[in-house]
Amino acid sequence: MLTLAFETSAKAASAALTEDSRLLGESYLNTGLTHSQTLLVMAQDLLKQCGKTPADVTALAVAAGPGSFTGVRIGVAAAKGFAWGRQLPCYGVSTLEAMAVSLGAYEGTVCACMDARRSQVYNALFAAEKGNPRRITQDRALSLEALKEELKALSGPIFLVGDGSPLTYRTLSGEVPALVLPPEHRMHQRAVGAALLAERLAAEGDPGDAVLLTPNYLRLSQAERERLERESAQRDQKEEGT
Repeated sequence: MLTLAFETSAKAASAALTEDSRLLGESYLNTGLTHSQTLLVMAQDLLKQCGKTPADVTALAVAAGPGSFTGVRIGVAAAKGFAWGRQLPCYGVSTLEAMAVSLGAYEGTVCACMDARRSQVYNALFAAEKGNPRRITQDRALSLEALKEELKALSGPIFLVGDGSPLTYRTLSGEVPALVLPPEHRMHQRAVGAALLAERLAAEGDPGDAVLLTPNYLRLSQAERERLERESAQRDQKEEGT
């Protein structure tokens, strides 16, 4: 199984190529350029450098959220577009779980955090057992205050991963001394985690139906929230006028 994976859920973008759980190559950029400018060029260059062609790819994987609304859309669209051309399996995986997989063979709790603004993070907790993360919670958006209370109840080291890790560490480390910031190259979102999760899903019999793949934003966008607030205010005005 030759899997091409995309990760565009935050500022950095990456593409990875794995073959039967072996990482052949990975490209990572954290330059601030838009993912629509860089992602497919990265993928093309990666395939060439690994001595492969698009025709050799047998499956696609993508971090399908949570994360940046625009970034996740770009990654999902790229993966589905590549897959549809040859009717390939296309696996959308949790951005948070993919980060936990990318961390490696750490022992303890993995706390995946992405900055969701408004003093919130996208988060999930995993028990790390020799590099195999086991879910403790589902993906969710919650306040740092609520996360602090959960983390204080845990024992052992708590490894932070994701672009929200520095914020979480600065905010909570005084009251949660078990927090650990891994090395930079292990902390952030990487496409290899999405590829390894996709291979796991394929081994479990998941067909990877690209038609069913949709982004998982966890919450409404700011524009959608503002629209609902306007509609609610308009309904209130009408009710007051009757």
